[in-house]
Amino acid sequence: MPELKPKIAERDILTPGPASAGLGVVGMIALIIAALYVGREVFVPVALAILLSFVLAPLIRLLQKAHVPRALAVIGVVLVAFAGITALATVMATQVTQLAGDLPRYQATMREKVQSLRGSAAGSSALERAADVLQDLGKELDRPQAGTSPPANPLTPSSAPATETKPIPVEVRQPDPGALQTLGAFITPLIHPAATTGIVIIFVIFILLQREDLRNRLIRLAGSHDLQKTTAALDDAAGRLSKLFLTQLALNAAFGVVIGIGLYFIGVPSPVLWGILAAILRFVPYIGAFISAAFPLALAAAVDPGWSMLLMTAALFIVMEPLAGHVVEPLVYGHSTGLSPVAVVVAATFWTWLWGPIGLVLATPLTVCLVVLGRHVERLEFLDVMLGDRPALSPPEIFYQRMLAGDPAEAADVAEEFLKERSLSVYYDEVALAGLRLARADAQRGVLDEARLERMRATVEELVDDLSDHPDQEPKSGRTDDPEAAAAVEASEGESGRTDLLTLAPEDLNPRFRGETPILCIAGQSSVDEAAALMLAQLLTKHGLRARVESPASLSIQAVARIDDAGVAVVCLSYLDAGSPAHMRYAVCRLRRKMPQARILLGCWGEGMDAAAAAALREAARADLVATSLRDAMALCLEIARLEVTQGLKGSVAISAA
Repeated sequence: MPELKPKIAERDILTPGPASAGLGVVGMIALIIAALYVGREVFVPVALAILLSFVLAPLIRLLQKAHVPRALAVIGVVLVAFAGITALATVMATQVTQLAGDLPRYQATMREKVQSLRGSAAGSSALERAADVLQDLGKELDRPQAGTSPPANPLTPSSAPATETKPIPVEVRQPDPGALQTLGAFITPLIHPAATTGIVIIFVIFILLQREDLRNRLIRLAGSHDLQKTTAALDDAAGRLSKLFLTQLALNAAFGVVIGIGLYFIGVPSPVLWGILAAILRFVPYIGAFISAAFPLALAAAVDPGWSMLLMTAALFIVMEPLAGHVVEPLVYGHSTGLSPVAVVVAATFWTWLWGPIGLVLATPLTVCLVVLGRHVERLEFLDVMLGDRPALSPPEIFYQRMLAGDPAEAADVAEEFLKERSLSVYYDEVALAGLRLARADAQRGVLDEARLERMRATVEELVDDLSDHPDQEPKSGRTDDPEAAAAVEASEGESGRTDLLTLAPEDLNPRFRGETPILCIAGQSSVDEAAALMLAQLLTKHGLRARVESPASLSIQAVARIDDAGVAVVCLSYLDAGSPAHMRYAVCRLRRKMPQARILLGCWGEGMDAAAAAALREAARADLVATSLRDAMALCLEIARLEVTQGLKGSVAISAA
């Protein structure tokens, strides 16, 4: 035994702890960033090639469907694409050269405008007067004092007059360059762009030719043990990026065409140049459109002696950019591209610092790739949390957090956004009950005391009251823009398209259901059970069945005897889990002795309970009916009321729903 101590100590020393693991992760990230920065001459063309391959892949698939050989389709599409890029670059260079030759003509106009501005503001600005005073004061301070002379040089005789020595100008002339030097000076600036373009073309061709092989290798690296998840990640990334790039290319090209045509009719010189520049810079999020507007605005001010051209140019950009960004793009992109606004800004800053202007253009697509990986690769989930537009918490967790914080107003705002696409019963079943189940689990673990549970119940009661004006119907039209509500809608896709439950008029009900409260909803054990009962009572009321709610304390022997059972036709017991069938059985027995004429419906809102488990629970609790969702409970109550219209209370109707 004594020999084990040093071995254990040595093992503890060698085992990395959380701190060392965190330092290792930080070191790995720093190493990756350093590699991307040092190797940017290689990584930038590779990144451009990969992203261009996503744009060109749909065109190649179309050609392959038309029975064009793959190699011919790849080479043809790549050559056409780069020919178009070269043509645009040539047009831009021609426009820039022409504009540079015309600039001297606009100097006089700009000088006159500046002088007119100065003249109109002369003498009327306190700041200008203050600047003049400070300038005069500076001149007074710099002026030499009267009666003083510069100090005499001790090495110079005093009788010699002081003379100022002027430097002799020297002119250095280089010999005339030869033919080779001239050719080298012309070719040197073109070597780097030409080499980068050539590398991009080669990479694009090989990526498109070897697309399936590269995909298989990525699957192998990412983990071939789960082919479904890895394949879904790659397909999602390819589909998302292809759609994003093609849509952005079409929208930005249309934006550039509209800007170019508008500037042509306004009279701004070189409208083709500014249209192409606007289309390119619009790939830069947020600031690209403003940068592209600065050049034609300055040129309009220089060309027109007046101010009408400048104002019309500004109006063109002010109208077109919000129209494209806030009207057209949301309709085309759907909810979003998958990135949060903060992530877009951070990504633009990071990639610009890393790779310069090209990194600014590539920031959004590269970040989309990281977010897609985070959604499908478990170890990279933090990327989706940090950069994605989806809420970090699930809809039930958000609901639970709002109830814990005692914030029903914010929860009601999200719920109202959810109700633009789904019904109220779907919200209660899919979001609210799931959040209450989280609270029930925390209460069972002992992390929630009775005081906080009671506060949650009061918050849910306020929320239910805030939503009392909304009908329980599937909305005919409408779409939410709230990210939290959109995530909840996405999680409840399986509940869409269900038919609405009937709303019974008073004349459609049996006399037993025309009383003040024919349905009594009783909480099973805790305050969260009562919160669920409040939701059920509100939904029943919206469908024409009036109901009231009793607290869990009413199930005690003394309290059951004091329950007002006048006109009660159905008793709904509300439980958030099925963990206490004995408690359910005793509650059913007490209620049956008190109200033998009423039917007892056991509402067990647990997660994942199938029909067999629900039937077994009904038998164990000796209840008449059982329901596992608020919608099923409403359907049962409505069916009982409608059946009793024709059959009365003579026969015993056995109904159950899972």
